Amino acid sequence: MKDKTVLITGGTSGIGLALAEHLVKSAHHVIITGRDQTKVDRVSQALGCLGLVADSANTHQLVQLSKSLQKDNIRLDGLVLNAGVFYPESFVTTTEEVYDLTMTINTKGPLFTLQSLLPTLNNPSSVVFVSSIVVNKAFANAASYSASKAAFEAIARVANLELAPRGIRINSVRPGVTATEIQSKAGMTSEQQSGLFKSMQSTALGRVMQPDDQVGAIEFLLSNQSLAMRNAVLDVDGGYLL
Repeated sequence: MKDKTVLITGGTSGIGLALAEHLVKSAHHVIITGRDQTKVDRVSQALGCLGLVADSANTHQLVQLSKSLQKDNIRLDGLVLNAGVFYPESFVTTTEEVYDLTMTINTKGPLFTLQSLLPTLNNPSSVVFVSSIVVNKAFANAASYSASKAAFEAIARVANLELAPRGIRINSVRPGVTATEIQSKAGMTSEQQSGLFKSMQSTALGRVMQPDDQVGAIEFLLSNQSLAMRNAVLDVDGGYLL
């Protein structure tokens, strides 16, 4: 993969940040987005890439993101739909507010991000959705999260057919348990995180995965080596599902 222009949503932390760091070091043109202007500015300056504010829950900001790229004549070879949230909640006690927010950011967000950025995508171009193994593995307290990831994968199947004439392909990576900020943002204490990470020693990999462990699969799907792939799903779970 040489000299591509890639936009990564949620590129200020976790898997998105690890991917951005790797692609910048590999001499690609990288654009990251995030919700917080201060954090976007700090991370983009540290990486030496372009950073733009765009909240996946705000369709107006997504439209403005597209207009900004078009104004600067920026064309994308790759789009990584990485931004997402996880609010653990029991099925019995799940609130409408938590459900709506999860679906807004994890499903509606990538849908309208992709739709808004269609004018900026080259032919060919690659879209990679960062999904999760929760699509086919049940976890307690993750009903809304599971539904949100599965819903966009269903959207991607249809979009692959409709966007094929534009040379746009959409594939997904399903990370397993990966140590990122998502655990603390979900309200897990340090002790709970340590317990979760320690339990990953029983996987074939023998440890909890780090954001860097997800980079290779995403980079492959962004590369020309994946030109013939449509709606493929790569499980990167350290052997959790074995």
